[in-house]
This record gives sequence, C-alpha cells and structure tokens, in this order.
Amino acid sequence: MSAKDKMPKVADPWTSAPTATAREAWRVFGIMAEFVEATERLAMVRPAVSIFGSARVKPGTEYYALTETIARRLADSGFAVVSGGGPGIMEAANKGAFDGKAPSIGLNIQLPMEQKANLYQDISQTFKHFFARKYMFVKLANAYVVMPGGFGTLDELMEALTLIQTGKTPRIPVILVGKAFWGGLLAWFQERLVSEGMIHPDDMDLIQVLDDPDEVVEAIFQHYETRGFQQLPEEHELLLNL
Repeated sequence: MSAKDKMPKVADPWTSAPTATAREAWRVFGIMAEFVEATERLAMVRPAVSIFGSARVKPGTEYYALTETIARRLADSGFAVVSGGGPGIMEAANKGAFDGKAPSIGLNIQLPMEQKANLYQDISQTFKHFFARKYMFVKLANAYVVMPGGFGTLDELMEALTLIQTGKTPRIPVILVGKAFWGGLLAWFQERLVSEGMIHPDDMDLIQVLDDPDEVVEAIFQHYETRGFQQLPEEHELLLNL
C-alpha cells in the first residue's frame, strides 16, 4: 500500500452537505439585508457629523462634557449627530444632540460582551457586522469629529483618513478634538510618516486639531460655505462604489 493510500480520507467540500461554503453563501444574504435596512432607514439623515471616541469615558469628566457640548452645538446648527450608540463618548455625543434641534443617531453593534445602547437616541440602528456599521458612519458623514479614544477610535480615524487620501470618499473635515491628547500622534506622523516618505506632506492637511466647540462647528461650515451640504453627483457616485 502506498503512502497516499494510507492517508485519511477527507470529505469533498463540493459534495458534502451541508457544507461550510453553503452556510457562508447564505450569510451573504443576511449581510445584504443589514446594508439595505440601514441605508433605507437612514437615507434622509442629512447633513450629519460622525463623532468617534472612547467608550470608557465617564459622565462628569472633561472629555464627556466637551463631547456633549460639541454635539449640542452641532445639533443646534442643523447637523444630525451620529455615534456608535454605546457608553462613554458615544453617550455624550448622543446626549448633547438629543437635547438639540437635529436628530441623535446611534449605530449600535452586537458584541459577545453586550454593548448596551445609551438612552439618548432618536434613531437607533443595530448591526451585527462591524464593516456594515463603519460603512454607514462614512456614508452619512459630512464631517468627522474625533474625540480622545483607544484602539477603536484610532481604527475609525485611520479608516476615514485612508478613504479620503485614496479618493474613495469625498474630502470632508476630519477634526481631532484635544491638542494635548493628539499632539504626540501628529508629531509622530510628521517625524516618521512624512519624513520617511510613507505619506505625502500634503496628507497632513487632511487633519485639523481644535479644542473649542465653536471652532469645531465653524470649521465644518467653512469647508462647505462655497458649495452647500448636499452631495455633489460625483460624490454620490463615489459612495455608491465605496
């Protein structure tokens, strides 16, 4: 008997039923349904600002109060405020907007250790898949406001910058709030990424760093003062192909 004959028999994935491949294929329909439901439900949310930040920030702290103030100013200026729907900075953003004139929107995520949705959402949309949720953050946003946060916040920030840098989404304001918090990271960008040719020097212009809530709102209005907040046809096409 040859060595090949002694090998254990493995089920043919194309003939075994039910197969993992079939299950994965059916899951695609669930993912599609998630995209369709969120897109239809949130289609009229315009203009909007997506706010990112740590889930670990507690009520009564400086970052929580600052986020709440920024969100309230944005809502009173006519911007829907979009957050991740959970605690910390997300709660502060929704709370500020909830008391304002524009909708407060939470894009919640189902996690193994359950994330509890905060109570300050006019519209609450829940996702199973991170990538579907992140797509809606991008699709809805006329600007990003990034508060202090950890790995999740950095992930959202870097994705936003990458999409703008590569031309996959329109160029919109990316505002980091907290010069003291973000200063070290931006210095590293300049000292390493720019100086070693990993990014173009002009890529640093994609980022603004501000501390004052009124300056945040003003920076967004300045970006759109010559064209309005409605998506241009070419921008709409970009997001369709994101």
